[in-house]
Amino acid sequence: MAERPVHWLGSSYDDLKMMPERVQDTFGYALHLAQQGKRHYRAKPFKVRGESGIVELVEDYDGDTYRAIYTIKYEEAVYVLHCFQKKSTIGIKTPVQDVNIVISRLKRLKEILSKR
Repeated sequence: MAERPVHWLGSSYDDLKMMPERVQDTFGYALHLAQQGKRHYRAKPFKVRGESGIVELVEDYDGDTYRAIYTIKYEEAVYVLHCFQKKSTIGIKTPVQDVNIVISRLKRLKEILSKR
């Protein structure tokens, strides 16, 4: 399998670059594996409105939690939907505002791909 390119949606790339270097390294390596059709040991399915092929990475660093959500659903590329620092101090559930960003960017991605 040829290595797929990574495409960043919205502010996901800029958001990743604002994270600590160790977090960037972990997420970068995980995305590299995804490009090759492999899965990082910390990658897990992200459930959103019955969608499949959505993956979440979670990295804790210096008392903070960081997440990257991407899709491997499409053959031509790995699409990074959202990178963010989890702000909530209660529970592990992804905040609604971040889920809404993922849903919005996924919808936009589908629109773009349907026009090709």
